[in-house]
Amino acid sequence: MIALLCLENLVMRMSKLQIKPPMINGVSASQVYLPKSDCYTTYFHFFCENFEHISKQEWQQRFQDQLILNEQLQPVMLDTPYCGDQHFFYYRFLANEISVPFEHTILFENDALLVVDKPHFLTISPTGQYLQETLLVRLKHQTQNPDLTPIHRLDRETAGVVLFCKQPKYRAIYQALFSERQVKKTYHAIAPYNPNIQFPLVCQHHMQKGDPFYTMQIVEGLSANSETKIDLIEHNERFAKYVLYPHTGKQHQLRVHLNALGLPIVNDPFYPTVVHKAPNDFDAPLQLLAKAIEFTDPLTHQQMYFESNYCLVNAT
Repeated sequence: MIALLCLENLVMRMSKLQIKPPMINGVSASQVYLPKSDCYTTYFHFFCENFEHISKQEWQQRFQDQLILNEQLQPVMLDTPYCGDQHFFYYRFLANEISVPFEHTILFENDALLVVDKPHFLTISPTGQYLQETLLVRLKHQTQNPDLTPIHRLDRETAGVVLFCKQPKYRAIYQALFSERQVKKTYHAIAPYNPNIQFPLVCQHHMQKGDPFYTMQIVEGLSANSETKIDLIEHNERFAKYVLYPHTGKQHQLRVHLNALGLPIVNDPFYPTVVHKAPNDFDAPLQLLAKAIEFTDPLTHQQMYFESNYCLVNAT
Protein backbone atom coordinates (compact mmCIF):
# COMPACT_ATOMS: atom_id res chain seq x y z
CA MET A 1 0.00 0.00 0.00
CA ILE A 2 2.83 2.40 0.87
CA ALA A 3 4.58 1.63 -2.42
CA LEU A 4 1.32 2.23 -4.31
CA LEU A 5 0.79 5.60 -2.61
CA CYS A 6 4.38 6.59 -3.42
CA LEU A 7 3.80 5.67 -7.05
CA GLU A 8 0.55 7.66 -7.18
CA ASN A 9 2.29 10.67 -5.64
CA LEU A 10 5.07 10.39 -8.19
CA VAL A 11 2.61 10.23 -11.10
CA MET A 12 0.72 13.26 -9.74
CA ARG A 13 3.95 15.18 -9.27
CA MET A 14 5.12 14.40 -12.80
CA SER A 15 1.76 15.41 -14.29
CA LYS A 16 1.96 18.76 -12.49
CA LEU A 17 5.51 19.39 -13.67
CA GLN A 18 4.94 21.51 -16.77
CA ILE A 19 8.44 22.93 -16.90
CA LYS A 20 10.07 22.55 -20.31
CA PRO A 21 13.82 23.25 -20.41
CA PRO A 22 15.12 24.94 -23.56
CA MET A 23 16.84 22.96 -26.29
CA ILE A 24 20.60 23.28 -26.62
CA ASN A 25 21.63 23.14 -30.29
CA GLY A 26 18.56 21.05 -31.06
CA VAL A 27 19.05 18.64 -28.14
CA SER A 28 16.11 18.34 -25.74
CA ALA A 29 16.68 17.67 -22.04
CA SER A 30 15.96 14.30 -20.47
CA GLN A 31 14.08 14.16 -17.17
CA VAL A 32 14.79 12.04 -14.10
CA TYR A 33 13.10 11.82 -10.71
CA LEU A 34 15.37 11.93 -7.66
CA PRO A 35 13.76 10.06 -4.73
CA LYS A 36 14.19 10.81 -1.05
CA SER A 37 17.25 8.88 0.05
CA ASP A 38 20.18 8.88 2.48
CA CYS A 39 22.32 6.91 0.04
CA TYR A 40 23.70 9.89 -1.86
CA THR A 41 25.90 12.73 -0.67
CA THR A 42 25.66 14.95 -3.76
CA TYR A 43 23.68 15.10 -6.99
CA PHE A 44 26.87 14.14 -8.80
CA HIS A 45 26.97 11.01 -6.61
CA PHE A 46 23.37 10.17 -7.60
CA PHE A 47 23.99 10.40 -11.35
CA CYS A 48 27.20 8.37 -11.17
CA GLU A 49 25.47 5.61 -9.19
CA ASN A 50 22.31 5.43 -11.29
CA PHE A 51 23.82 5.85 -14.77
CA GLU A 52 26.83 3.57 -14.53
CA HIS A 53 27.11 3.22 -18.32
CA ILE A 54 28.23 6.86 -18.36
CA SER A 55 31.69 7.52 -16.94
CA LYS A 56 32.26 9.72 -13.90
CA GLN A 57 34.47 11.93 -16.05
CA GLU A 58 31.58 12.54 -18.45
CA TRP A 59 29.16 13.37 -15.63
CA GLN A 60 31.76 15.70 -14.16
CA GLN A 61 32.03 17.47 -17.51
CA ARG A 62 28.25 17.79 -17.79
CA PHE A 63 28.03 19.39 -14.34
CA GLN A 64 30.88 21.75 -15.18
CA ASP A 65 29.20 22.67 -18.49
CA GLN A 66 25.95 23.43 -16.60
CA LEU A 67 24.04 20.67 -18.36
CA ILE A 68 22.35 19.43 -15.15
CA LEU A 69 19.34 21.55 -14.11
CA ASN A 70 16.95 21.43 -11.15
CA GLU A 71 13.18 22.03 -11.23
CA GLN A 72 13.81 25.78 -11.32
CA LEU A 73 16.00 25.24 -14.38
CA GLN A 74 19.05 26.37 -12.43
CA PRO A 75 22.37 24.59 -13.06
CA VAL A 76 23.54 22.35 -10.21
CA MET A 77 27.12 22.25 -9.03
CA LEU A 78 29.29 19.19 -8.52
CA ASP A 79 29.38 19.56 -4.73
CA THR A 80 25.74 20.54 -4.17
CA PRO A 81 24.36 18.35 -1.32
CA TYR A 82 21.73 15.82 -2.34
CA CYS A 83 18.08 16.60 -1.61
CA GLY A 84 15.55 14.19 -3.09
CA ASP A 85 11.89 14.22 -4.06
CA GLN A 86 12.34 16.42 -7.10
CA HIS A 87 12.90 16.25 -10.83
CA PHE A 88 16.13 17.09 -12.57
CA PHE A 89 16.87 17.70 -16.23
CA TYR A 90 20.05 16.72 -17.98
CA TYR A 91 21.43 17.06 -21.48
CA ARG A 92 23.33 14.49 -23.42
CA PHE A 93 26.47 15.39 -25.34
CA LEU A 94 29.14 13.57 -27.32
CA ALA A 95 32.68 14.82 -27.08
CA ASN A 96 33.94 13.48 -30.42
CA GLU A 97 31.02 13.01 -32.79
CA ILE A 98 31.82 12.33 -36.44
CA SER A 99 30.35 14.88 -38.82
CA VAL A 100 28.05 13.57 -41.57
CA PRO A 101 28.84 15.65 -44.70
CA PHE A 102 25.38 15.49 -46.27
CA GLU A 103 22.39 17.79 -45.89
CA HIS A 104 18.65 17.15 -45.72
CA THR A 105 15.97 19.03 -47.65
CA ILE A 106 12.52 20.03 -46.39
CA LEU A 107 9.99 19.02 -49.04
CA PHE A 108 6.77 20.17 -47.37
CA GLU A 109 5.51 21.77 -44.16
CA ASN A 110 2.16 22.68 -42.63
CA ASP A 111 0.88 23.03 -39.05
CA ALA A 112 1.04 19.29 -38.42
CA LEU A 113 3.63 17.78 -40.75
CA LEU A 114 7.23 18.23 -41.79
CA VAL A 115 8.29 16.13 -44.78
CA VAL A 116 12.03 15.73 -45.28
CA ASP A 117 14.33 14.25 -47.91
CA LYS A 118 16.96 12.39 -45.86
CA PRO A 119 20.46 11.74 -47.24
CA HIS A 120 22.34 8.48 -46.86
CA PHE A 121 24.40 7.96 -43.67
CA LEU A 122 22.24 10.22 -41.48
CA THR A 123 20.57 8.49 -38.53
CA ILE A 124 17.05 9.73 -37.82
CA SER A 125 17.10 9.87 -33.99
CA PRO A 126 19.88 10.11 -31.38
CA THR A 127 21.34 6.72 -30.53
CA GLY A 128 24.74 5.38 -29.52
CA GLN A 129 27.45 7.44 -31.19
CA TYR A 130 25.09 9.86 -32.94
CA LEU A 131 23.48 12.95 -31.42
CA GLN A 132 24.05 16.26 -33.20
CA GLU A 133 24.62 14.36 -36.43
CA THR A 134 21.07 13.00 -36.56
CA LEU A 135 18.19 14.22 -38.68
CA LEU A 136 15.91 14.89 -35.69
CA VAL A 137 18.40 17.06 -33.82
CA ARG A 138 19.33 18.94 -36.99
CA LEU A 139 15.66 19.64 -37.68
CA LYS A 140 14.94 20.68 -34.08
CA HIS A 141 17.84 23.11 -34.26
CA GLN A 142 16.71 24.40 -37.66
CA THR A 143 13.02 24.81 -36.78
CA GLN A 144 13.41 25.50 -33.04
CA ASN A 145 10.55 23.06 -32.47
CA PRO A 146 11.25 20.82 -29.43
CA ASP A 147 8.08 18.77 -30.10
CA LEU A 148 9.22 17.47 -33.48
CA THR A 149 8.92 13.66 -33.67
CA PRO A 150 9.54 11.15 -36.48
CA ILE A 151 6.34 9.36 -37.49
CA HIS A 152 8.18 6.41 -39.05
CA ARG A 153 11.76 5.27 -39.54
CA LEU A 154 14.38 4.85 -42.20
CA ASP A 155 17.68 3.05 -41.67
CA ARG A 156 20.80 5.20 -41.37
CA GLU A 157 21.99 3.71 -44.66
CA THR A 158 18.76 4.50 -46.55
CA ALA A 159 17.99 7.85 -48.17
CA GLY A 160 14.64 9.35 -49.04
CA VAL A 161 11.30 10.66 -47.81
CA VAL A 162 10.53 10.63 -44.08
CA LEU A 163 7.67 12.27 -42.16
CA PHE A 164 7.85 14.19 -38.88
CA CYS A 165 4.98 15.37 -36.69
CA LYS A 166 5.19 18.96 -35.43
CA GLN A 167 2.65 18.80 -32.59
CA PRO A 168 2.16 16.05 -29.97
CA LYS A 169 -1.63 16.16 -30.32
CA TYR A 170 -1.38 14.92 -33.91
CA ARG A 171 1.32 12.28 -33.40
CA ALA A 172 -0.90 9.25 -32.75
CA ILE A 173 -3.20 10.12 -35.66
CA TYR A 174 -0.36 10.01 -38.18
CA GLN A 175 1.38 7.02 -36.62
CA ALA A 176 -1.89 5.10 -36.98
CA LEU A 177 -1.65 5.53 -40.76
CA PHE A 178 1.46 3.38 -40.73
CA SER A 179 0.32 0.82 -38.17
CA GLU A 180 -2.95 0.37 -40.09
CA ARG A 181 -1.09 0.16 -43.44
CA GLN A 182 -2.82 3.13 -44.99
CA VAL A 183 0.41 4.54 -46.42
CA LYS A 184 1.73 3.57 -49.86
CA LYS A 185 5.53 3.53 -49.83
CA THR A 186 7.64 3.25 -52.96
CA TYR A 187 11.34 2.38 -52.85
CA HIS A 188 14.04 2.11 -55.50
CA ALA A 189 17.05 -0.18 -55.23
CA ILE A 190 20.07 -1.15 -57.31
CA ALA A 191 20.94 -4.85 -57.15
CA PRO A 192 22.26 -7.59 -59.44
CA TYR A 193 20.22 -8.58 -62.48
CA ASN A 194 19.16 -12.20 -62.96
CA PRO A 195 17.36 -12.93 -66.27
CA ASN A 196 15.97 -16.15 -64.80
CA ILE A 197 13.81 -14.27 -62.25
CA GLN A 198 10.53 -13.06 -63.66
CA PHE A 199 9.05 -9.78 -62.42
CA PRO A 200 6.80 -8.52 -60.97
CA LEU A 201 6.75 -10.87 -58.00
CA VAL A 202 5.72 -10.85 -54.33
CA CYS A 203 8.12 -11.87 -51.54
CA GLN A 204 6.55 -13.26 -48.37
CA HIS A 205 8.72 -14.52 -45.51
CA HIS A 206 8.74 -14.93 -41.75
CA MET A 207 11.39 -12.54 -40.45
CA GLN A 208 12.89 -12.29 -36.98
CA LYS A 209 16.02 -11.00 -35.25
CA GLY A 210 19.24 -12.53 -36.51
CA ASP A 211 22.82 -12.87 -35.36
CA PRO A 212 24.35 -10.29 -34.96
CA PHE A 213 21.35 -8.79 -33.11
CA TYR A 214 21.15 -5.75 -35.41
CA THR A 215 20.41 -7.93 -38.45
CA MET A 216 17.29 -9.82 -39.48
CA GLN A 217 16.90 -13.35 -40.78
CA ILE A 218 14.31 -15.46 -42.60
CA VAL A 219 12.90 -18.46 -40.75
CA GLU A 220 11.47 -21.19 -42.97
CA GLY A 221 8.37 -23.13 -41.98
CA LEU A 222 6.64 -20.27 -40.16
CA SER A 223 3.80 -18.14 -41.49
CA ALA A 224 4.87 -15.03 -43.33
CA ASN A 225 4.95 -11.76 -41.38
CA SER A 226 6.52 -9.65 -44.13
CA GLU A 227 5.47 -8.91 -47.70
CA THR A 228 6.99 -6.88 -50.55
CA LYS A 229 5.99 -6.50 -54.19
CA ILE A 230 9.05 -6.12 -56.44
CA ASP A 231 9.23 -5.08 -60.07
CA LEU A 232 11.94 -4.28 -62.59
CA ILE A 233 12.49 -0.73 -63.85
CA GLU A 234 15.58 -1.14 -66.03
CA HIS A 235 18.68 -3.28 -66.29
CA ASN A 236 21.94 -3.94 -68.05
CA GLU A 237 23.84 -7.23 -68.16
CA ARG A 238 24.99 -7.03 -64.54
CA PHE A 239 22.70 -4.78 -62.51
CA ALA A 240 19.11 -3.61 -62.39
CA LYS A 241 17.04 -0.87 -60.84
CA TYR A 242 14.06 -2.27 -58.95
CA VAL A 243 10.91 -0.69 -57.57
CA LEU A 244 9.66 -2.11 -54.29
CA TYR A 245 6.29 -1.73 -52.58
CA PRO A 246 6.41 -2.97 -48.98
CA HIS A 247 3.05 -4.08 -47.57
CA THR A 248 4.53 -4.59 -44.10
CA GLY A 249 7.28 -2.69 -42.30
CA LYS A 250 9.74 -5.11 -40.76
CA GLN A 251 13.25 -3.93 -39.97
CA HIS A 252 15.53 -4.31 -43.01
CA GLN A 253 12.62 -5.93 -44.88
CA LEU A 254 13.55 -4.78 -48.39
CA ARG A 255 17.21 -5.62 -47.92
CA VAL A 256 16.38 -9.11 -46.62
CA HIS A 257 13.79 -9.84 -49.33
CA LEU A 258 16.10 -8.89 -52.20
CA ASN A 259 18.95 -10.83 -50.62
CA ALA A 260 16.66 -13.89 -50.35
CA LEU A 261 16.25 -13.71 -54.14
CA GLY A 262 20.02 -13.78 -54.52
CA LEU A 263 19.95 -10.06 -55.37
CA PRO A 264 21.64 -8.22 -52.48
CA ILE A 265 21.42 -4.44 -52.72
CA VAL A 266 24.62 -2.79 -53.91
CA ASN A 267 26.83 -1.64 -51.00
CA ASP A 268 24.73 -3.36 -48.34
CA PRO A 269 27.01 -3.74 -45.27
CA PHE A 270 24.75 -6.38 -43.64
CA TYR A 271 23.40 -8.71 -46.33
CA PRO A 272 24.51 -11.25 -47.31
CA THR A 273 27.59 -10.69 -45.08
CA VAL A 274 28.21 -8.19 -42.30
CA VAL A 275 31.03 -5.84 -43.26
CA HIS A 276 32.24 -3.49 -40.55
CA LYS A 277 32.89 -0.05 -42.02
CA ALA A 278 34.60 2.87 -40.34
CA PRO A 279 32.08 5.43 -39.00
CA ASN A 280 33.61 8.11 -41.23
CA ASP A 281 33.51 5.98 -44.41
CA PHE A 282 30.97 7.68 -46.68
CA ASP A 283 32.28 6.37 -50.01
CA ALA A 284 29.77 3.61 -50.79
CA PRO A 285 26.15 4.45 -49.85
CA LEU A 286 23.59 1.67 -49.76
CA GLN A 287 21.71 1.78 -53.05
CA LEU A 288 18.26 1.92 -51.43
CA LEU A 289 16.01 4.96 -51.67
CA ALA A 290 12.61 5.71 -50.12
CA LYS A 291 11.48 7.31 -53.37
CA ALA A 292 7.88 8.27 -52.62
CA ILE A 293 5.14 8.18 -50.01
CA GLU A 294 1.39 8.59 -50.51
CA PHE A 295 -1.56 8.74 -48.11
CA THR A 296 -4.84 10.49 -47.32
CA ASP A 297 -4.23 13.12 -44.67
CA PRO A 298 -6.42 12.25 -41.65
CA LEU A 299 -6.79 15.93 -40.72
CA THR A 300 -7.44 17.59 -44.09
CA HIS A 301 -8.65 14.47 -45.97
CA GLN A 302 -6.50 15.57 -48.90
CA GLN A 303 -4.47 13.11 -50.95
CA MET A 304 -0.80 13.66 -50.11
CA TYR A 305 2.12 12.60 -52.31
CA PHE A 306 5.79 13.33 -51.69
CA GLU A 307 8.75 12.27 -53.82
CA SER A 308 12.46 12.30 -53.08
CA ASN A 309 14.76 14.44 -55.18
CA TYR A 310 17.43 11.75 -54.98
CA CYS A 311 17.85 9.29 -57.85
CA LEU A 312 19.71 5.99 -57.95
CA VAL A 313 21.79 5.52 -61.08
CA ASN A 314 21.94 1.95 -62.36
CA ALA A 315 25.43 0.51 -61.81
CA THR A 316 27.52 -0.57 -64.79
